[in-house]
Amino acid sequence: MNLARFPRRRYTQGPTPMEFLPRLTALLGGPEIWIKRDDFLGFFPGGNKTRKLEFLLADALAQGADALVTCGAVQSNHCRLTLAAARKEGLECHLVIEERVPGSYSHHASGNNFLFNLMGVDSLRVVPGKSDMASEMEVTAAELRRAGKKPYVIPGGGSNALGALGYVACAEEILAQSFEKGAPFDRIFTTSGSAGTHAGLAVGLWGNRSGIPLTGINISRPNSLQVPIVEKLAAETASLLGIEDALPRDLISCEDGYVGEGYSLPTKGMIDAVTLLARTESILLDPVYTGKAFAGMLDLLRQGVCGKGERVLFVHTGGIPALFHYQSYFEGAARTV
Repeated sequence: MNLARFPRRRYTQGPTPMEFLPRLTALLGGPEIWIKRDDFLGFFPGGNKTRKLEFLLADALAQGADALVTCGAVQSNHCRLTLAAARKEGLECHLVIEERVPGSYSHHASGNNFLFNLMGVDSLRVVPGKSDMASEMEVTAAELRRAGKKPYVIPGGGSNALGALGYVACAEEILAQSFEKGAPFDRIFTTSGSAGTHAGLAVGLWGNRSGIPLTGINISRPNSLQVPIVEKLAAETASLLGIEDALPRDLISCEDGYVGEGYSLPTKGMIDAVTLLARTESILLDPVYTGKAFAGMLDLLRQGVCGKGERVLFVHTGGIPALFHYQSYFEGAARTV
């Protein structure tokens, strides 16, 4: 796979850290647990969408765009990072926010909503949950065109084939770091949401013939919906890369038992996982994505998915600002782990 033939903006200097978690590993008494710190990506406090935006912004600039249009849920990390990229490149940024939980949006909220205001988003429009977000973004884009602008529309999560190349690149980065550290992995875990991260990692690991199983932990949908979304995007990403071999039918693996009542709604497992990692390794997770995914991984490890003597990697996809918006979820957390 020759990623160098795709234009790319660089928003992160060098690879993100990969760390062994000794205290958590000892506490669980199972496999070695490592973490890939994509919360350290550019546009601090980072997050996985930065990798996708490196390819998407290069394409936008090549097309002469002067405005970005994208969408996301309330407290969207993707919207925050797209706005950051727009500011870095001198572009306008227009957001369409889907209020998936009725009444959850507030202009005065903390977390990412505060950052939207601080960075001076050019427009922000809130639409009801289950809206056709592609159509809603086109409404904004059409208004910009009538005003003489040249908008570039980025799908939710930056999750198309071009954006997923960011995580094909990440897979290659993981393999290089694994070699450098002498730490081969028996399994990798990641969040599975809009699918760009999961699909990109899957194609990257398979395309490099790593042989490492990848498990996605769903944060919003059951497997009946999530797996086809990831499979479709993985196939489109492989096609963009010029891979002619058919992807294995079992390449995409998802676990859907950790969503709880729905997207962004708390679970006890998530609260326990966020609290545990903060108090053992001083690493913060967010309640919406990484908290639920890490909780899922811990539960699977406790069930024996990987045993003592094996080594697993969790890809931390960021999202830290949202933690401060959802602090009420943790008011009853135990004082000891």
